[in-house]
Amino acid sequence: MSTNTTPKTGAPDSAQPHSAPKGLPPKAKIDVKHVILVLSGKGGVGKSTVSVNLAFALADAGKKTGLLDLDIHGPNIPKMLGIEDQRPAVLKKTLEPVHVTGNLSVISMAFLLPDTSTPVVWRGPMKMAAIQQFLAEVNWGELDYLVVDLPPGTGDEALSIIQLAPNVRGAVIVTTPQDVAVMDAMKAAKFIEKLDLPVIGVIENMSGMPCPHCGEVISLFGDGGGRKAAEDLGVPFLGAIPLDPAMVQAGDEGKPFLHNASGSLTAKAVKTVMENLVIQIDKTG
Repeated sequence: MSTNTTPKTGAPDSAQPHSAPKGLPPKAKIDVKHVILVLSGKGGVGKSTVSVNLAFALADAGKKTGLLDLDIHGPNIPKMLGIEDQRPAVLKKTLEPVHVTGNLSVISMAFLLPDTSTPVVWRGPMKMAAIQQFLAEVNWGELDYLVVDLPPGTGDEALSIIQLAPNVRGAVIVTTPQDVAVMDAMKAAKFIEKLDLPVIGVIENMSGMPCPHCGEVISLFGDGGGRKAAEDLGVPFLGAIPLDPAMVQAGDEGKPFLHNASGSLTAKAVKTVMENLVIQIDKTG
């Protein structure tokens, strides 16, 4: 393929994006009940961390879950899960996703790169072709949920997945309490609405940090910005996730936070967000 990014040696042709399709391609044939987009208006709000832990929570609840890392230029999810050295198996010209647990499987551009320092220098058509293949040429099996981690902002990846994926139920907007993050989250929500897709709800990440000594919550980045954004948009507030150094460390070390800190305030908050998400999905069908 004519790009500045070279997949790992021996990567199958099916893992390499073909030339961009002419016109709008048909929806990918993938057996999934609910496709959930996770996006934010800006970087640095912990969107990918939320995506990983939300997918883990769904899988732990017995839901067959796929996690699709569509941050093509900065694919970090394999690192967060400790699977960055793995690669998808090739079975009959299709890719087998990397299985993290019995209920959780992952596909990411990171699996196809020679190393973590290799940049992906692609324009929109190449990215759309890659997304089409990540959907149609991956053996996802039967899924209850496909959680799609999108890059920050409102670019090609979001447009492509909405055009290509079946059963896209809506988008979850991740923000922090900061005014600037909330402002960008509002833009992301309005972008989704312009595409005639519902905003399932807003998640406030880094919502204060419990003091390790007295337990009092310290509002490092303000307070209540996510809830206010949800109210202004007229969409559900799915919950607030406290800032927890253990969650950051777990991502850096590639360890599942929900398994290692299942009794923590932050882990309980993630599970509550997951439960609220499922409730909203069930309401909309």
